[in-house]
Amino acid sequence: MTVYQEIFEVIKARKAAYQNGTSESNSYTCYLFEKGVDKICKKVGEEASETIIAAKNNDPDELANEINDLIYHLMVLAADRGLEWSKVEEILNARNEKIGNLKTFHQVDKNT
Repeated sequence: MTVYQEIFEVIKARKAAYQNGTSESNSYTCYLFEKGVDKICKKVGEEASETIIAAKNNDPDELANEINDLIYHLMVLAADRGLEWSKVEEILNARNEKIGNLKTFHQVDKNT
């Protein structure tokens, strides 16, 4: 099991705890589920922006932290919407198999 899948399992457990009314009041993940998809999407957008800023700041540590924040919030969004992380990995694996198979595009001669 990948570290991403392990984290996703914790997120799903927090979602279940929230839905069952047994969530920990100090859980940020449960707080996000309580606030709903609009709040989760807002956090994804904020983290995406912060990732861009970190990249522009050319600070590898800041960038690594912001990428992890973004991935976490994407995982919460996936769990909220009922999307299994394994589906995300499945698509990524399929795309990985296509590496090196660049499509050839036809060039159109506009003079003819």
